[in-house]
Amino acid sequence: MSEPAEVSDKARHLLKILVEKYIQEGQPVGSKNLVESIELKISPATARNIMADLEERGLIHSPHTSAGRVPTELGYRFFVDSLISVERLRDRELNQLGVRLDPDLDSTKLVQTASAMVSEVTSMAGLVTIPRRELVTLKHVEFLPLSGTRVLVILVLDDHDVQNRVIHTTEPFTEIQLREATNFLNAHFSGHSVQRIREQLITSMRNDRESMNVMMVRALDVAEQALADEEETSGDFVMAGQENLFELAQQAAMADIRELFKLFSLKGDILHLLDKCMDTAGVQLFIGQESGYEPLDSCTVVTSPYLVDGEVLGVVGVIGPTRMAYERVIPVVDGTARLLSAAMDESR
Repeated sequence: MSEPAEVSDKARHLLKILVEKYIQEGQPVGSKNLVESIELKISPATARNIMADLEERGLIHSPHTSAGRVPTELGYRFFVDSLISVERLRDRELNQLGVRLDPDLDSTKLVQTASAMVSEVTSMAGLVTIPRRELVTLKHVEFLPLSGTRVLVILVLDDHDVQNRVIHTTEPFTEIQLREATNFLNAHFSGHSVQRIREQLITSMRNDRESMNVMMVRALDVAEQALADEEETSGDFVMAGQENLFELAQQAAMADIRELFKLFSLKGDILHLLDKCMDTAGVQLFIGQESGYEPLDSCTVVTSPYLVDGEVLGVVGVIGPTRMAYERVIPVVDGTARLLSAAMDESR
């Protein structure tokens, strides 16, 4: 297969118009239709020869017995990488979207809003991964006694995310003991990430237990149990606009929409795909079989990571048909990720 650099300027221009027309109209594009819509002064015969060459290179193909051509996955990839110039959203558009991402919202609400927003703007399925718990910051913790060995734990994470949970301790604690534990932990661990706190707790309990006073030991015991489940809540995403895929499935002739929704319900494969996106800066696209998951063979996944203090917290993305308006979708995903990063950063 020839390298993209070997494609002539005329062929590149013709391919660009063909892909754009197919994205807009959803019908195979014939040589006569192309000649009428491009600035190049070429005959239908020349257009047919160029299209035959593009087909031989694997960039377009003829569906069934149609005389027209449609882009292949390789054609879409060439189109995205070499034929279009993607510009960022203008300030006015960013401001319109940014109003909805209120920094006073907790991280869960911000993720839900971003997912709904990117879905509405693109008319596709929007998804945003929940921030990785190892990067979530503990702002305040409080322990309150309940009956017996039950303790109410109030966790304030990243300023706005308040979580209440009940734990069962190995021995009963008095209100005074729990207040001492609260003061000790807030003094020593406030402002640290949950991951770092858990590592420090484990190290302290393993190495320094004999030299600690009783209050410190109790404080660490309660804290270790209170934070034990924090990491288990990571590894999830919020999705909005799944219903858009029904209409898109008809437009783009997706193979089996039921398999796609089964993939959404299982989540594991999508999360694995999104995790790969967290290791790469900027916008990433998985076109068709590039995702490696069969239910996504008729789809394109567009993602961009969102960050706080240079650390990647998660990924903003959309799932739609390979026949999508890439020049519009890519800036929306990128812009939403940048807005979410700013809102998360300001909320801390």
